Amino acid sequence: MFTKFFLRSSSCLPITLSPPLTPFFSNPCTPTSIRPIAVVSASASLSVTLDETFPYEPSLSKGYQPSIQSKTLQQDNEDLFDENCFTRVFDISALRVSADRCYALESQIRGHLLNWPRIRNIARVPGDEIDGQLQKYFNSSDDEPLESLNRRIYGKAEGDGEPLSPVLYRDKLAKTFNARGYEKFRNLAKLSRPKRKTKKEPSEIRENKRNECYQVEEVVDDRRSAEEKWEDLSGLIGEAEYRLGKWKGSTRLLLLDHRHADKSMDELPEAIKACLTGSPFELVRCKLTLFYNYWQMNEILEALLPKGMIVPSSFETVGHIIHLNLRDEHLPYKNLIAKVVLDKNRPKIQTVVNKIDSIDNEFRTMQLEVLAGNHSLVTRIVENGVHFHVDLAAVYWSSKLATERQRLVNCFTRADVVCDVFAGVGPLAISAAKKVKYVYANDLNPHAIDYLERNCVLNKLERKIEVFNMDGRRFIDAIFKSQSSRPITQVVMNLPKDAAEYLDAFKGIFRDADRNEELTLPTIHVYGFSKAEDPEFDFHERIRIALSEVAFEVKMHKVRLVAPGKWMLCASFVLPERVAFADPISEL
Repeated sequence: MFTKFFLRSSSCLPITLSPPLTPFFSNPCTPTSIRPIAVVSASASLSVTLDETFPYEPSLSKGYQPSIQSKTLQQDNEDLFDENCFTRVFDISALRVSADRCYALESQIRGHLLNWPRIRNIARVPGDEIDGQLQKYFNSSDDEPLESLNRRIYGKAEGDGEPLSPVLYRDKLAKTFNARGYEKFRNLAKLSRPKRKTKKEPSEIRENKRNECYQVEEVVDDRRSAEEKWEDLSGLIGEAEYRLGKWKGSTRLLLLDHRHADKSMDELPEAIKACLTGSPFELVRCKLTLFYNYWQMNEILEALLPKGMIVPSSFETVGHIIHLNLRDEHLPYKNLIAKVVLDKNRPKIQTVVNKIDSIDNEFRTMQLEVLAGNHSLVTRIVENGVHFHVDLAAVYWSSKLATERQRLVNCFTRADVVCDVFAGVGPLAISAAKKVKYVYANDLNPHAIDYLERNCVLNKLERKIEVFNMDGRRFIDAIFKSQSSRPITQVVMNLPKDAAEYLDAFKGIFRDADRNEELTLPTIHVYGFSKAEDPEFDFHERIRIALSEVAFEVKMHKVRLVAPGKWMLCASFVLPERVAFADPISEL
């Protein structure tokens, strides 16, 4: 099949506009010069560095700022900035069309409409809306009298004197009837009562909340001729700002692409003119204002931070808390960065913290500094359908290991008995308890044990989890030697810094057991860090040295890259029989 394409000049496609389609033009506003954004700081003022060759629209380097007086900041608030400095105004053109035709025209000229992210190309002008019930009264031509509207207002049409139904006069009738009269007219009494207020928000309020990041304002030209001025019937229909002219009903604005901002109707593409033939329209000038809430977090930070500095874009979310790991170069601007991160992630995020120092204490707790928001570090987390209460100031939590924990739970069966040596607040123990037969959970941190017990009750799994608060080696020795404990099939040791050193606790763990009895050797999942060129081989060697055993198979899994050149790994293996029944080694 062959397809032929014919190329013709634009002169071969003439489009004649009828007189009713003559557009009305408004004077565009004069753009002002771009002023640099200034950030008020205690040490020095941070001038915003903007690239004028930004590759796409919209950007902070284009448009112009409105004449708004900036807010004066208090001296005790350091590293703050005025949000009005990020307001940008763009001059665009729009087509005013009838509301019932706007969606059809939108699909026809979609390629010529404004295609900016998070901005709808159909806008409503405040005051240019009419009730749908009154729409039918304005469908007649200008020469015909509004008889139906007169019937509605005066109770009869002019000239014929035909009365209308008494239901239209329920307000007047309700005032004349007494209490006994309402008994005979119960439906009338019901109609006369005011409507109850509902909790649903009006459509206008919902529309304003959706478009609070930008605003479309029509540039009205008051210097119209007397013939173009229309009759004001706003008091007649109750709309204070409604203008009734050649538009007999609600209208919408179709925002045209920014490249058509300064063009006249004759300069617009032929595709737009062809779609508008036969429909009333009006070409107007508009101001599109983009507020601080419109811009993305990276765009704001790139404008505020010094030129060449890496913009912090990655962070960890823990409930209502965002956990940052700022570099040393970011610390002078930590409060400024935290404010932007908090503003761009509300209302879900209420607190922004930064880790001050590395984790080097026995309880694995992080030293955190609250940079913005409230100072509450107690939050609630939902991970894989399980709810947890966590206090980041007293316990350890990492949301980045959620996928790894789910991978490990998928390896368990319903007949397994899991032993979590370093359980923390129970992210793995509680998730596994929903699937396996029983769980033994231990942690050295008493605060973590407190939250672990709370989370067990919160998820209604307290009957399937037994909690311990002791050292890891002591716990392993006690749980395997206890006659009341169930045969353990899975052991999890998630302490990447020191977990491999605790493997010597499994030496001789079954030495007192009868070898003729059927024993189940547990599968051990141990985590660790490695900075070696071959991290899997390095971690494998450390496990063999800790167990003093070579002949056993180990499955390695790379969990994630913690830092450049530093991997977190998980080694899974069945406890070797020679290690389980080995003689104890006396320590000097």
